[in-house]
Amino acid sequence: MNIPLAEILRPKSFDEIAGQDHLVGKSGFITQIVQTRKPLSIILWGPPGCGKTSIARLYAKAFDMRFEHLSAVFSGVADIKKIINATEQTPLFGRSVLLFVDEIHRFNKAQQDAFLPFLENGRVILVGATAENPSFYLNDALLSRVRVLKLHSLDEEALSRLFDHYESAKKQLKITPEARKYMIRLAQGDGRYFFNLIENIQELPGEMLYDADALKQYFQTRAPLFDRAGDQHYQLISALHKSVRGSDPDAALYWFTRMLQGGEEPLYLARRLIRMASEDIGLADPQALSLAINAKEAYVMLGSPEGELALAEVVIYLALAPKSNAVYAAFGKAKELAAKTTHLNPPSTIVNAPTKMMKEMGYGADYIYDHDLPSGVSGQNYFPEGMERPCFYTPFERGFEREMKKRLDYFSKFR
Repeated sequence: MNIPLAEILRPKSFDEIAGQDHLVGKSGFITQIVQTRKPLSIILWGPPGCGKTSIARLYAKAFDMRFEHLSAVFSGVADIKKIINATEQTPLFGRSVLLFVDEIHRFNKAQQDAFLPFLENGRVILVGATAENPSFYLNDALLSRVRVLKLHSLDEEALSRLFDHYESAKKQLKITPEARKYMIRLAQGDGRYFFNLIENIQELPGEMLYDADALKQYFQTRAPLFDRAGDQHYQLISALHKSVRGSDPDAALYWFTRMLQGGEEPLYLARRLIRMASEDIGLADPQALSLAINAKEAYVMLGSPEGELALAEVVIYLALAPKSNAVYAAFGKAKELAAKTTHLNPPSTIVNAPTKMMKEMGYGADYIYDHDLPSGVSGQNYFPEGMERPCFYTPFERGFEREMKKRLDYFSKFR
């Protein structure tokens, strides 16, 4: 059987785990649990290839527990019950069971409930692994019975440790230091993928040293890491939005490009850019919204890749535009007050009176036609009678809103 290199070199102790010192280091959380000799059910949340399965196996070993492995992709409640029933019918030499559930977020809410009674009686210790945010995918009942532990993608130092571990256990690779750095960059924090790269080149022919350029030809490029339907989608769009709001065009362009290269739908990004123009710029630069809409139309006309440049142009423009959330805040206040005062009618003065009865009841009486006045402003009340006049829109002294503030102050003099 051809066993993958990542499996052959799987860590045999917590000391061999790379990049997760906050969990398995001397003062790490899991290290402290092991020292108490009281195992807890945990959820290991982290990206692919960061060591979740290895930590789960070593966790079971540290407590001398029987290790049972399920994948939520291929398993259901019947498989869970089968393992539980086996533990109840067999003494297992006095050993309790650690049930490791990979991709635990794949279980629906009802399937997750199947764990609850067994977690309550302590018969099983559950260790779940997921690359998705547990707070989005796991129900509250399960989350209240486990500890969620966040794992990091492997940094350059951690991947270097894996490389050294391979060379000390196997053999020296025929590559230059620059080629080694290239492989580390190509792995993008994924230890399993890094071992796959090593496995692909460990039998390269000849005695020459392979440099980075040679490996680039050999490996080509790696598909971008991006899950359009998962947690990363929301993380990256949040990063793009906040980079625009924070007036950092380079960061905004970076996250925009990350999403595009990951396969994000460009029209989704165009819609979000339109939203940013309204929410974070508003009347500080009224042109921003028009440009965002025009960029969306340009993309519809040109498609990919030509139309993507129009979207990139707007990303930079929005990031450098003056910022104001005054319209966004005003709209929120108006919605809140409107929801509380649906029983109030407009003042009869500003209501048209198309019938004789309405005229006799005073509708439209004393209305002042603003255009008849030299100033063009009557200063009439347009809110429901008896309502204290609210103030929703408060422009900032930034960009075009300086002009909007002047206008607001001018009209306020007539009320």
